[in-house]
Amino acid sequence: MRLAIFAALALASTAVLAQAPTAAPGSKNTAAITGGTYTADPGHTLVTWTLDHLGFTPYTGIFGDVTGTLTLDPKNPNATKVDMTIPVSKVTTASSGLTAHLTRAGKDGGKPDFFGAAAADARFVSTSVVASGQTAKLTGNLTLNGVTKPVTLDVHFYGAGKMPAGMGGKENVGFHAVGTIMRSQFGLGFGLPMIGDAVKLDIAAAFQK
Repeated sequence: MRLAIFAALALASTAVLAQAPTAAPGSKNTAAITGGTYTADPGHTLVTWTLDHLGFTPYTGIFGDVTGTLTLDPKNPNATKVDMTIPVSKVTTASSGLTAHLTRAGKDGGKPDFFGAAAADARFVSTSVVASGQTAKLTGNLTLNGVTKPVTLDVHFYGAGKMPAGMGGKENVGFHAVGTIMRSQFGLGFGLPMIGDAVKLDIAAAFQK
């Protein structure tokens, strides 16, 4: 009886492996990109931020659960439109104490040190794209902490392709972007100058349709 069970499990595993893709469905082949409007994949879109901590080390945190849309035409990449919303209240760091500090209310009803207990979502809306091969300069308005400022990101195409039918079958396209903002320009000057003003952004942006 036990042997029969093992044999059945082995056959089932073989069948699953036979159906599995033999290579990653995404590639750096831009011909795999199709036009239209894509929706951000919140489970695989991350905004990582890093700033100087007291001159000793860099410190990093993450915004996840990002939502939004990407509208593109492979034949006219400069017409690309991006509209992304970042839930600041869900910020994550390696320190529970710091995470709480970023999202806590101000003392005795005063202004919070950072985002506060009712942190509004941040939003980035593109205003121009200048593409060159698999890279682009993406400029847009970033609204963060109630302040709107222009920000330019250096964007690199990461990969595109269609997911296997067993994994949803959707078309996917992904990008990697980097940029820098000055947090003091967004009303987030707590700890300056001991804690750095320049915040480096490293973004993994995944989209599906």
